Amino acid sequence: MIKAIAVDDEPVALDIIGMHAEKVPFLQLEAKFVNAITALEYLNQHETDLLFLDIKMPDISGIEFYNSLVKKPSLIFTTAYSEHAVTGFDLEATDYLLKPITFPRFLRACNKVHETIQKNRELLSDHIFIKDGYTLIKIHLDEILFIEATGNYLKYVLKNKQILTRSTMKEALETLPPARFIQVHRSFIINSDQVQRIERHQLILAGQTIPISSSYTGNVLSRFQE
Repeated sequence: MIKAIAVDDEPVALDIIGMHAEKVPFLQLEAKFVNAITALEYLNQHETDLLFLDIKMPDISGIEFYNSLVKKPSLIFTTAYSEHAVTGFDLEATDYLLKPITFPRFLRACNKVHETIQKNRELLSDHIFIKDGYTLIKIHLDEILFIEATGNYLKYVLKNKQILTRSTMKEALETLPPARFIQVHRSFIINSDQVQRIERHQLILAGQTIPISSSYTGNVLSRFQE
């Protein structure tokens, strides 16, 4: 989930951003501000992934505001003036939205941010935490061979042990980097780095046979033929 805030001196513009944000499943608009100073106080106290920022505001411009930040989140400029686009990209803004902001254009900008943040998170993270009863256990990604769904539980099969946790395949996929892990069957997620051989309807991983269902065959072949 991407945590975002919006800063704009026009309440109507903030309402439009809020309305669009509600339609984007991976985006959580945490707060909206008409006052840049209040927004600055919020950013100093809260982790924020993305900033929707108007360029032309009273007292301080969006450009001056962003330059003042010590920790800079991803940036999408919002502006009524197309000539500001060049300035926006000079500041390494991911995108800029020209008012009035349409939902398709808003979604395209959010998708750019989502892709960048996901790649950065994959590069930075080498582990996940999963629940074992009331305990959270740290698991290094390279220790995972595969994950198998069994009833309401998932079985994490590691190189030297197995851990059973109450979870779903969807929840597991949301925590695992897609560059390394792929679902090959409704009941199996595998670590693609551990695959030894791929056959017509199955693959061999650490000496074990994992089935490939027909609905996932295309994804599997495209992954390993890249």
